[in-house]
Amino acid sequence: MNHILDVPGLRLGHATDHERRSGVTTAVFDEPAVAGVAVHGGAPGSRETEALHPSRLGPGVDAICLSGGSAFGLASADGVMTALADHGRGFAIGPHRVPIVPAAVVFDLSGPRADFRALGAASVEAALAAPDMTVGTVGGGCNAMTAGLKGGFGTASMRVGEATVGAMVIANAVGAAVAANGPWFRAAPFEVNGEFGGLTAPAEADFSSVDTKLGAVMRGNTTIAMVATDATMTRGEAHRMAVAAHDGIALAVWPAHTIMDGDTVFAASTGRAPAAASMQETIALHAAATQCLARAIARAVYEATPRPGDRFPTWRERFG
Repeated sequence: MNHILDVPGLRLGHATDHERRSGVTTAVFDEPAVAGVAVHGGAPGSRETEALHPSRLGPGVDAICLSGGSAFGLASADGVMTALADHGRGFAIGPHRVPIVPAAVVFDLSGPRADFRALGAASVEAALAAPDMTVGTVGGGCNAMTAGLKGGFGTASMRVGEATVGAMVIANAVGAAVAANGPWFRAAPFEVNGEFGGLTAPAEADFSSVDTKLGAVMRGNTTIAMVATDATMTRGEAHRMAVAAHDGIALAVWPAHTIMDGDTVFAASTGRAPAAASMQETIALHAAATQCLARAIARAVYEATPRPGDRFPTWRERFG
């Protein structure tokens, strides 16, 4: 499927408010997952990231939430928690169930504020109802923008030995995913089966000029993502996978990890497959996470669709 849903042990749900131009995307795990996180941007908006540090005490995570709405979007995790608790999820504290839901937000505010708590709950119900393969202008990516082009929600996956690795991303970077002088994606060397156009960049493709959306959308930036695998991992190993996956942002977006971005990557293991048996296999998993995230970013831009009030054109509107 070339989707995060290829990873056994998780489900995905989107909730989109096109009228208010924002939304929520949530990965719900069938069983609590081992998770880590790495934050490399200068302006993050997040929740429960400190709880994922390898030295912290705590259970696995029940879901990971990627939301629009700037800091208001962090309320989406409340809705996700409530919905999961209503379904009997979370660790028991007396008569209560407390789901663990790390979350991150992109800065996409451009209209009336959405009800992010309700959108968070709706994203859980969507995840539990049926698989959703939609890519582009949906969920947390419905109002995402990159430099000069509309961004969105993207995903990709690949096999590594007995394991599957997948990525999902909200591409809303201050930098550009394509060359400064044409349609060629920075992530093109990693493309699989023409998933974002199958374009080969000519010699004159300009990948070195710094092209940003500063000025047009001064504070509307951030790339947030989750990479996931069924390979068994410890929390420390998940953290290292999140660190490695950040290279996928740098390979797909230029400039990346700026002071104006909140670049945050979660990593999760559902533990359905054996752990890496060697350092070579571990590095292969990290490389796959990097590659999947780079491809997911390009797919987010390539698959974006136009909506009234967009600040930038989609890739197809601009390049045909």
